[in-house]
Amino acid sequence: MGILPDSGRAAERLDQERIGWLTTVTPSGRPQSSPVWFVVLDDAIYIQSQREAGKLGNIRANGNVSFHLDGDGDGGDIVTIDADAEILDATPPSLLDGYSEKYGRVIRERTRSTPEAMLDEYPTTVRLMPRRVRTW
Repeated sequence: MGILPDSGRAAERLDQERIGWLTTVTPSGRPQSSPVWFVVLDDAIYIQSQREAGKLGNIRANGNVSFHLDGDGDGGDIVTIDADAEILDATPPSLLDGYSEKYGRVIRERTRSTPEAMLDEYPTTVRLMPRRVRTW
């Protein structure tokens, strides 16, 4: 595996956590953080988005982003990732399986929907290629 840790706490957290925070920068320079569902595949973090989401315009203007996971409430178990974001033309075929495995139960029970319907509602795929992973 490349820059994403293949062992250790950061990898565990990326595998286990359901919500991450994506921070993009608006064209005027203001940071904007959004809670997102995500899947890690092939050393990248994938996020699905609605077509008109503000984060997509921000990424088009500036692909430098930050992604982080909540800490333990006492200032520990923190994971932050600096990454290069790109909007993909097509959703990788394996992404549906990743979302189904990670969020399938939540999607069915909480939203009374399916992973396939979720990808229809959030059809735009963003790939984050990590440059630096920090934990503390």
